[in-house]
Amino acid sequence: MRVAVGVDHAGYPLKATVIAQLQALGHEVVDLGGDGSDPNDDYPDSARAVAQAVQSGRAQRGVLICGSGVGASAAANKVRGIRCALCHDSFSARQGVEDDDMNVLALGARVIGPALAKDLVTDYMAAQFSGLERHVRRLGKIKAMEEEFCNS
Repeated sequence: MRVAVGVDHAGYPLKATVIAQLQALGHEVVDLGGDGSDPNDDYPDSARAVAQAVQSGRAQRGVLICGSGVGASAAANKVRGIRCALCHDSFSARQGVEDDDMNVLALGARVIGPALAKDLVTDYMAAQFSGLERHVRRLGKIKAMEEEFCNS
């Protein structure tokens, strides 16, 4: 699977770990930048790049890393069709895909360490959307909200 990865200046410390883990799992990485050198390298910029890559089909999934993961998640979710969640536990990283068809994972480099980041990426990438009727119904409601509020 092709995975877009983006970081801001605070997320940079986990970038190499995440990319190496994705590659070790056999995925192709689309590195959308962030080298940690510029404090003006802001999370909305990396979130936009990753979200657009997923939205356009250039990548099937994305991983965003900022200091807490909160800002990157909030920014990515402004893009139509993106379902980004901040996950700091394995259950959420897996369940977010299985039940909610999450297509972007947000991580906080100031919250988790490299070992947990690798576990979360592994669980996220191994998960598949269940397609169960109740989850499809709920995603339909999310899409309806997107249409209603993004077009007004």
